[in-house]
Order: sequence, then structure tokens, then C-alpha cells
Amino acid sequence: MNSSKPPRIGLLTRNRDAWPSTQLRRAIVEHSADAVCFNFADITAKLGEGPEIVIQDSIDAIQDLQAVIVRPIGRGSLDEIIFRLDVLHRLERGGVFVVNPPSSIEKAVDKYRALSLLAEHGVKVPKTVVTENPDSALEGFREMERDVVIKPLFGSQGFGITRLSDLEATRRIYSELNYFRHVLYTQQFVHHGRRDIRCLVIGGRVVAAMSRQARGWKTNVSQGAKPVPLNPPAEVEEIAVKSAEVLDCRVAGVDLLESPDGYFVNEVNSQPGFRGLQSVTKVDVAGAIVKYVLEELKR
Repeated sequence: MNSSKPPRIGLLTRNRDAWPSTQLRRAIVEHSADAVCFNFADITAKLGEGPEIVIQDSIDAIQDLQAVIVRPIGRGSLDEIIFRLDVLHRLERGGVFVVNPPSSIEKAVDKYRALSLLAEHGVKVPKTVVTENPDSALEGFREMERDVVIKPLFGSQGFGITRLSDLEATRRIYSELNYFRHVLYTQQFVHHGRRDIRCLVIGGRVVAAMSRQARGWKTNVSQGAKPVPLNPPAEVEEIAVKSAEVLDCRVAGVDLLESPDGYFVNEVNSQPGFRGLQSVTKVDVAGAIVKYVLEELKR
């Protein structure tokens, strides 16, 4: 990194005025760096001449940035999602420090892939059945004591998640989902006492954590759960750090469920929101992310 000029950090965000983006922009400036905000619609990729990837209405190529912090890549068609990840891969190959790397985003966003990798590395995950066959899904429902949660394979913030215990209702839902060509993702319900744990891992360590207390079984802050400050036990920190490392996430929100059978990792978020966490921790979350990026650039 050229020490004569302040580092230029790109913030790839759908909304530069959204709360997490404003916090990150503030932290970038406070760390004496330049913030460049843009979204995927601003990007044009070119081949054959000149800069390969440029930002609309800017004389600078994205490759001129030292780092890019990626906020949620957002919804899109298959074409759009693949192109967005292709761009991130190209930036990384060109020497831009991308947080999180596109390979880790690909792993974490796919619930089956993420949990299968975690299980392969000895991390305890809920019993899960994933299939395109409604009969196989129904067999899994029976095996999981007829108390399950069905989820979209891709999704976040608790949307599209349903708890089922009735056989006929489950059969009908599986049939409907199969008709619209959805993969059937079924997970045994973990009795967690209406709370879960979110650990924020940055650069291989837990920098902040909270418990999310809910009135119902969904523990997402976006669904009404209340964030509560938490000093996590060493076991929880070890599980969270290992989970982030397995998925190669430099920044990760790791969600754990505590049950009578121990701790289960429910999900790893490669582009975590942090407003709820920030409300119950003294750690400057955006500042910690930016500080980590700048430290990595110095290497």
C-alpha cells in the first residue's frame, strides 16, 4: 500500500444511507482513509482494452481501490447473482482485498453447503434433511419427531421460515414447494428456550456477542427479538471462530443455539447486519471491521 496517499476503501452497498453503510463510511473516514460508495448497478465490466471493471460516473477503475467491503449482495436473478460474484472474484484476482471473499460468500449463503462443511469439520449442526423429493422430505419429517423448521435454501433474517408439526400440513407444503421447483430444506427444531447467540468474528476472533431473546421461536432481531449483551463462554467463542474459519469468512456473524444437547451452529452470515449488536456492545463494530481491513492492507 502506498503510504504517501490515504488508502481508498470501496463500500459496495445497495444503499449508502442505510445504517450499516453510514457507520462504515464514518469509520473509514475516522481511520484516515477515503470511502468510495457504489453498488452493483454502477459496475461495468469490459474486456479487451482499458480498465476491466469501472464504476459508473467515475474516472477510477475499481482496481484502483485497495480494498472493498461488501454489504449484502441483495436479491437478483441467477444471472445477476453469478455476475456479481464473478466481479468480486475478478477484483480479488487483481489484488483487491475483498471482505468477505466471494468464495466465502458463496459458501455461507447456501445453507446446505455451509452446514455440510461445518459438519465435516466436527462442528455440531442441527439434524437436517435436504432433498428435491417430497416423499424423502416427509420421511425425514417423521424421523425428526414431527417437529421441524422448513427454510429456503437461500435467505436471511428469518423470512420464509416455518415451523411444522402436523403431518398433513407438512405433506401439502412439501408438495406445493416441489411444484414450484424449490429444494426442500428441513431441519429438526432445536429447543433453545426462545433465545440464541450471535457472535461477531473479525479476523479470527470474537470481538462482540449478544443473546437474542424472543417471545416466540424465531430469534431474529428483524423479527422482534430483543438483543441482550453477552460475554460468551470460551466454548462458544471457540465454536464461532472455528465456524468462520471453515467457511473462510474474515468477518462473520455466527448464530448458535443452546440446547440440552449442547451448542449447535444454526447459521454463519458472511455479510452480517450489526445494528442490534451495536446497541448492546461498547465495541465500535464498524470501526473494528475497518481497522481489520487496514491492518491486513499493511501486510
